[in-house]
Amino acid sequence: MTQSAPLSQEEKPDLPPPRGVALLVDDELSNRVVLGALLKKMGYQIIQAVDGAQAVNLFGQEQPDIVFMDVMMPVMDGLEATSLIKGMCSDRFVPVIFLTALTDEKALVRCIEVGGDDFLTKPFSHTVLRSKIQAMERIRDLHREISKLYGQQQQEQEIAEKVFNGAVLTNNVDTDQIHVLLRPAALFSGDVLLTAFTPTGDLHVLLGDFTGHGLYAALGALPVSEVFRTMTSKGFAIEQILNEINRKLQELLPTGMFLAANMLSISHDLENISLCNCGMPDALILDASASQIKRRISSNSLPLGIMPSGEFRIPIEQISADSGERVVLLSDGVLEARNPSGEQFGAERLQQLLQRAGNKSLVQAAEVELKDFCQDAEQDDDISMVEIELLPALVASCESIPAARTETYPLTDEPIVTSSGDAVEFSLTLQGQKMLHTNPVPLLISQIQELEDLQSHRRALFTILSELYVNALDHGVLGLDSSLKQHADGFTRYFEERERALNSLSEGEVSISIRSQLQEKGGEVIIRVEDSGPGFDFQHILEEIDEGAKTNTVPSGRGLLLVKELCAYLRYEGQGNKAEVLYRWSD
Repeated sequence: MTQSAPLSQEEKPDLPPPRGVALLVDDELSNRVVLGALLKKMGYQIIQAVDGAQAVNLFGQEQPDIVFMDVMMPVMDGLEATSLIKGMCSDRFVPVIFLTALTDEKALVRCIEVGGDDFLTKPFSHTVLRSKIQAMERIRDLHREISKLYGQQQQEQEIAEKVFNGAVLTNNVDTDQIHVLLRPAALFSGDVLLTAFTPTGDLHVLLGDFTGHGLYAALGALPVSEVFRTMTSKGFAIEQILNEINRKLQELLPTGMFLAANMLSISHDLENISLCNCGMPDALILDASASQIKRRISSNSLPLGIMPSGEFRIPIEQISADSGERVVLLSDGVLEARNPSGEQFGAERLQQLLQRAGNKSLVQAAEVELKDFCQDAEQDDDISMVEIELLPALVASCESIPAARTETYPLTDEPIVTSSGDAVEFSLTLQGQKMLHTNPVPLLISQIQELEDLQSHRRALFTILSELYVNALDHGVLGLDSSLKQHADGFTRYFEERERALNSLSEGEVSISIRSQLQEKGGEVIIRVEDSGPGFDFQHILEEIDEGAKTNTVPSGRGLLLVKELCAYLRYEGQGNKAEVLYRWSD
């Protein structure tokens, strides 16, 4: 037998490109044969069912790409079968085209209501059938492309959420005394909550609200978080941190986007709160019963990211605090939350909730109340609220300053002679108005850290240097009296006097010199601080501190007592306007 030669490419019959699997559902064999032949010519593989129940089973097994469904069939009709099939599709788009002899409009509408995508009236035109299939395929392909893009977007958002949580939320202070409600309107929140301790153990808290919500608003939280954490860890004051955040956002954010923010600093002894409100709802200071508002701090500054750095002003409120009081910060999403009728939650409802909550957490009560109030209404804005209880446990999670002293030194008028060797020494002098806007302590500590590896001693050195500088500026140059702090509103009065004195300051100076020397086992740092003030009766103050420390009743000078405990020695020269300390440690 002679073997025929293979057909050339030109001689091969034209075969349609494969188009997937088509499920034909009809109890009439003739209808299935005719439609099946047409679909095969168009490139479809065919599977068939004689009733709705069989169609549902075949759909689950074969996962076809398109379904042609008769309406009137035994066992299960096409309407019920289509409804079940569409429920099995999940995110897939599988077109269902009804084949029907019905002409009643209500019946045809019912075909679409159960999930049908189109219909053909029997007997149908082959040309119309082909056109409808092509239209369904275009919709199916578009749906697949959208699903692919959506999947990529979901993956990118998951990665972004992981980065966002790691950079913004993970490093916040973890304590039962801080109650938080964060309910974003989208996957990402335009509200940001940041908490961190300073080197001296003060607690910094920032609650901010970017314009809008979602990913584009949340992106602004990354630079804000970086500035907040870096500058807080270095000991900068809240006005300096807010100034830097404002500068950063003013450079980065597009026009019309800004950050409203409440930022506060709670002193490590829980006796003083510094707070600035930049475009946020009133911050609330609650009394120890947590049912009465002791003080409201309204917005007194523009939001961050609007004004250039040179024109931005940050008024700081200084508030005396008592143990057991609470600070409540909230975004406008709390007050503007809507119920299904469009009514806002509002400040009055929050006030009523405060009275009902009593000693319970206002944040926890608000979370329940807002859920009941809003029900299933669409959330227009991010909802954020934080409540801080001024209890010793709040600051207990901050590591105590390690005592580095390994030897006892007598308090003398002569400095202790240190061993010779390689050393680093530098100094800084601030004069006049420079003392109003500059805090040299973080700068000096960073300089020490750059030159020497003293990370484990950073907190102790920061505390020592801060106390010496504040004493030199407040009591030396400005001449403030510490006894002001002993009144009920003492801290508020003291800082008001301090602010007035600084604003009118035209002369005077503070000089700081630091000498650091590492040794074979450990090292030492000598700090000298000199101010242009008239001095004070340091011998009397030191004796008063020592006596008060024995009875645990030191009325003032607690900062100097801490310095004495941390250092090998504290000595004064002249009239008391020259102070020197030695901080020594061993490995």
